[in-house]
Amino acid sequence: MKQVVQNYKSGELTVLDVPVPGCKPGGVLVRSAFSLISTGTELMKVSEAGMSMLGKARSRPDQVAKVMQSVATNGLPATYSKVMGKLDSYTPLGYSLCGVVEQVGSGIDDVKVGDLVACAGNEHALHAELNWVPKNLYSRVPDGLEPRHAAFGTVGSIALQGVRQGEPRLGEVALVIGLGLIGQLVVQLLAASGVRVVGVDPDPARCELAERLGAEACGDPESAAVEAAVAELTGGHGVDQVYLAAGGGSNQPVELAARLARDRGRVVDIGKCRLDLPWNAYYEKELDVRFSRSYGPGRYDPAYELEGRDYPIGYVRWTERRNLACFLDLLSRGSVDVEPLISHIADFDDAVETYRRLKDGDLKAVAVLFRYPEGDAGEAVAPAVAVPAVKRTGGASSTPARSAGKPVRLAFVGAGNYATSMLLPHLAGREGVELSTVVTTTALSAANAQRKFGFAEATTDLDAVLDDRSIDAVFVVTRHSSHAELTQRALLAGKAVFVEKPLALTEDELAGVLAAVEKSGNDRLQVGFNRRFAPLLQEARQRFGARTGPASLRYLVNAGRLQHGSWYLQQGTEGSRFAGEGGHFIDTATWLLGADPVSVYAVATAGADDLQVVLRYPDGSTATISYVTTGAPGFPKETLDLVADGKVLRLDDFVRASVHGGKRWVSSRLPKARDKGQNAELAAFVKAVRTGGPMPVPLESLVATTAATLAVPAGLAAGVPVTLAGAR
Repeated sequence: MKQVVQNYKSGELTVLDVPVPGCKPGGVLVRSAFSLISTGTELMKVSEAGMSMLGKARSRPDQVAKVMQSVATNGLPATYSKVMGKLDSYTPLGYSLCGVVEQVGSGIDDVKVGDLVACAGNEHALHAELNWVPKNLYSRVPDGLEPRHAAFGTVGSIALQGVRQGEPRLGEVALVIGLGLIGQLVVQLLAASGVRVVGVDPDPARCELAERLGAEACGDPESAAVEAAVAELTGGHGVDQVYLAAGGGSNQPVELAARLARDRGRVVDIGKCRLDLPWNAYYEKELDVRFSRSYGPGRYDPAYELEGRDYPIGYVRWTERRNLACFLDLLSRGSVDVEPLISHIADFDDAVETYRRLKDGDLKAVAVLFRYPEGDAGEAVAPAVAVPAVKRTGGASSTPARSAGKPVRLAFVGAGNYATSMLLPHLAGREGVELSTVVTTTALSAANAQRKFGFAEATTDLDAVLDDRSIDAVFVVTRHSSHAELTQRALLAGKAVFVEKPLALTEDELAGVLAAVEKSGNDRLQVGFNRRFAPLLQEARQRFGARTGPASLRYLVNAGRLQHGSWYLQQGTEGSRFAGEGGHFIDTATWLLGADPVSVYAVATAGADDLQVVLRYPDGSTATISYVTTGAPGFPKETLDLVADGKVLRLDDFVRASVHGGKRWVSSRLPKARDKGQNAELAAFVKAVRTGGPMPVPLESLVATTAATLAVPAGLAAGVPVTLAGAR
């Protein structure tokens, strides 16, 4: 299928061939009929992409702050590589469309194949021939409503949410500053609510259009006619509400709002404009400044948008989905008319030229629609994922050595930040390795990975990959909740499997993986516990030498706070933070101490996510992992001390290491970057697949580390040490 994309680094805009997205549970696959260009938001993004790197940095100071924090935590080389990799990727455009349901995922019963729906979301309602849309981001189109009009659903919801924030009442007077697409819709919604409207915009054509659509008067912000109209309509008191629907870097809108608002009036920010509030003016009138968050309650909440968890109507009357449905209803009843806003309808194949004309000013428009060709009935659609039942039937075995000179063919399931920054750069171009296929549920991430790392094929069809006998190994680099299921499927298909941590989030999931090993006779499994492969730690362990007595190990992990919206915070589906990454540190301790733990004791700091996890080992050794989120962000993330036999091994964040004892050793130089072992780990895995030799880490150790990680919540609940079943 085709999709409009942009490279944020180079500014390139193109219509790209990408795989058809998979139809996941909890959503529908929609074939686009019309999608709407947001002439404000999208053109701002297109313009930013054409800026120099300095210009991009100036336009996004929030992102610059994140980069600086990453430099402090991960070092300059790793941060640079990650940032450049992210910039040099195709990103999608679009967030408002109307289309026909092509396939229905499990758990969906409110629409059926063939229904016309309006869709929202800058990750789901894209300028693409097909989109997967979760339940709370689509709404069925009322009978009789034109698809091109329903394509306005998302921007209509944005305008509607802004009006709701202003709490308009019959007979009030409102000022709308900025008469672009959102402003024109705000004017109509206010007029439909019995509010008298004055509009402000420097473009006479937009002012004339707003007056035709319900505004009492409109004019240039510098015009005395605007102030005169406000004075006449309000008896000189000023407007009850001001809606800021303008963009740009001028502070004129907020200054005008203060001048024309009444005492204790309401000012609602809908657009992205400069907000240097003149303190005296806003203080003296005690103006109520409010912000309107996009489509409404639910926006930016993964539980609502991705998991389909609705808010009870008794507590949240207007969610983003209810706003979408409401706006469609207003359109169908003629309370709002979007036909006069449509300046141009372009064929989807002409998307790049349309954006160029808009950017250069050759096409002056309020609203532009893309019209899509009717769907090809023969186009393949990726099926929903189903998990086969697993039973124990036999014993595990090893894989025979491969033919000499034949490359190891790898498939990746998932191509997110970790895969593209920490794994694939070490595999792309590696001798004896062929990147065969990348599989993702979103079409664009697969296409990006294919372009950047040279995969032979990109797809959203996992079954086809598992059925391909030429593929030797599958990398599972998806969200945590899918690791165990995908690992089972790949093992049962006879593939060697590299799964990023964690292997499992529950004991049942771990049992399922072991059952797949038993049933398939395939034990070719590696979990991404990379720290034991770090060259600096390997050398420090060698310098420390063999132990004769028990050891005491302390591992401080300064994990830090997660950014708002991180999927790591979705504990209901993705497990706790420690469940997701705690295995890294348990595995490192286990490797250094040369045995699997026999018990786990865990305590949590009151009111925080900080954990103290104490592991006991067969020879009496102990390891204490302090996993903290409340530390200083500038402090190193990982520090480790191993004490035994009159010696101390010290590791400082994989940058410096030392051993103190009979003969002191300090790492001779700082490495160019923090090497946490991914490259060496991947080399060991590829070698095992190529030669048929043992996996880099024994299966028993992977299972023991996973079991110890899963025992932490049980230990927290019980308040006593948890003995690990089968521990020797």
